[in-house]
Amino acid sequence: MNHAADPRVELRRALERNPGDGFAWILLAEHELDHGDAVAGEAAARRALALRPGHPEALARLGRAQWMQGRRAEAVASLRAAADNAPDHPGIAVWLGHALEDTGEAEPAADAYARAHALAPDEPQIAAYLLAWRRRLCDWRDLDALAAQVREAVNRGTAAVEPFAFLSEDASAAEQLRCARLRAGEIARQTRPLPPAPARNRERLRVGFLSNGFGAHPTGLLTVALFEQLRELDSLDLHLFALNEDDGSPIRRRLHAAAHTLHDVSRQPHARIAQRIREADIDVLFDLRGWGGGGTPEVLAMRPARVQVNWLAYPGTSGAPWIDHVLADGFVLPESMTRDFSENVVRLPRCFQPSDTTRAIHAPPSRTECGLPERDHKGGGVVLCCFNNSYKLNPRSMALAFAVLRDVPGSVLWLLSGPGRADARLRAAAQAQGVDPQRLVFMPKQPHADYMARLQHADLFLDTGPYNAHTTASDALWAGCPVLTRPGETFAARVAGSLNHHLGMQAMNVDSDEAFVARAVSLARDPQALQALRAELAQRRREGGLFDMAGFARDFTDAVQRMASSPNVKE
Repeated sequence: MNHAADPRVELRRALERNPGDGFAWILLAEHELDHGDAVAGEAAARRALALRPGHPEALARLGRAQWMQGRRAEAVASLRAAADNAPDHPGIAVWLGHALEDTGEAEPAADAYARAHALAPDEPQIAAYLLAWRRRLCDWRDLDALAAQVREAVNRGTAAVEPFAFLSEDASAAEQLRCARLRAGEIARQTRPLPPAPARNRERLRVGFLSNGFGAHPTGLLTVALFEQLRELDSLDLHLFALNEDDGSPIRRRLHAAAHTLHDVSRQPHARIAQRIREADIDVLFDLRGWGGGGTPEVLAMRPARVQVNWLAYPGTSGAPWIDHVLADGFVLPESMTRDFSENVVRLPRCFQPSDTTRAIHAPPSRTECGLPERDHKGGGVVLCCFNNSYKLNPRSMALAFAVLRDVPGSVLWLLSGPGRADARLRAAAQAQGVDPQRLVFMPKQPHADYMARLQHADLFLDTGPYNAHTTASDALWAGCPVLTRPGETFAARVAGSLNHHLGMQAMNVDSDEAFVARAVSLARDPQALQALRAELAQRRREGGLFDMAGFARDFTDAVQRMASSPNVKE
């Protein structure tokens, strides 16, 4: 594939000859930001604004630079000014929506995306932003039409929408591959790889992990105990490349202690991060973010390591020529799905997802403090729960949960509180389907230890599809709450099923919506059966291999050695 020359070089030369060219400064700002250099992008945008005060394109680049540096309120102010000066510019409205998301202005963000879509109704990338944010707000207006527009664009190859958001659509694994390849192709055309990494012949491999989640974040919570076990095993040199700054959390301190080196590469340009990885002489590099927000696929596209692996955080194929392997297991990625993955599939003999097995579960607050009903002698007060992110709570999944509520008198459904008016919309949806809206109980965001303590009040976790519970399923099982799921036909739809399978609780994986409702109702109506199920879970958690991080470390080390010895085995 041909890679374009760096356009910044020619622009800088042109600006040396004509520093008064405001439009050239705007273009330079855009390219600096695309290369991950927010400081240089901001400087170029400010030069443009000095020459063209109030120019909306310059204000938009300034806002984007401020957003990349974490100056969210400033970014919103700049982008609002840009939108005011160019009210018919859909791209500026989109960026304003991104910034408003991050400042917690959920409903204004939706308005910004809707404005952009109204200005460019035939642009599928904008439709995808509106669709993803409406899913997060549980605003199901026009959902089917927007989803159809996005899927059609992916299948025609006419738009490179964000693959992470596409996981929430009722799409096949083949469509997810198509989506990821379109996005990867865009990045590949704009990225110049480093010279090939030299091959090394050494027994002790240097293994790198790139993530924006090295702290009090699901990625940090899932990996920290594994890294500690790998350090104790002492067969690999562990290098963590943190795209996020130190959050001061205990998890970050544990990660720092477990790694041979934790490299803080937060807010650095893509080329500098890639060079840091190359200088660390990494043999095998794991991408622990993939197409999720806050990742840097541009860094991976530069090929800083000889062998590069997709693992854990992005539950699907990268579709990227710069990723050689995906680390999975036989349940979450069966042989039938291999053809829809661009990577060579390397399978662990256990569930691909580790977890922090050092966590103690503290005593919970009272049910009353949690807003939950007390149990009664007739078996009432059953707490069904689903702590998945709000964008997973689609109409079909919620219809199943409401069906269970209708058939289990006195039960409640415990959910995480969502952004904006999401909770009110879910209550309205419940009422429309014959369920008292007060039977939906919402938990505000809690520190992780407090959340885990509260989980002990939950009797049964009701999963969602097509994007099911991942970290939340692991959390529920660790806290003693059984997880009921219907495994689907994509990676994202099979993670909870993999956890149950490797725990030895296959009966909690059902094969139809009807079976899902029937199983949930049967358990919720039978306190003794539910108690027996929870006792079985407690025993399997203690004795099974799902939460054996020492065993995981040995299997992981073996997988790394296999991947290091067979790079680039699948085109």
